[in-house]
Amino acid sequence: MKEHIKIYTGTSIMVNRLSFLLNEMNIPSIIKDYKESGRLAGFGVIEGSTELFISDDNRKKANEVIKNFEKEI
Repeated sequence: MKEHIKIYTGTSIMVNRLSFLLNEMNIPSIIKDYKESGRLAGFGVIEGSTELFISDDNRKKANEVIKNFEKEI
């Protein structure tokens, strides 16, 4: 099983943008949206609680995408 690492935490809009950029470079990602999960379960979670994960194997490949994304924001 592959090890996944968290690379970004923020709003769902920002996480989805970074996920899109990674996908363009053929780097799969996993989004964990705790705010949406909390809403569905009936309790609240603070804003900015969406996390983005990639497999540890793709860390080096993703570094450039992440750096460019941080410049963009």
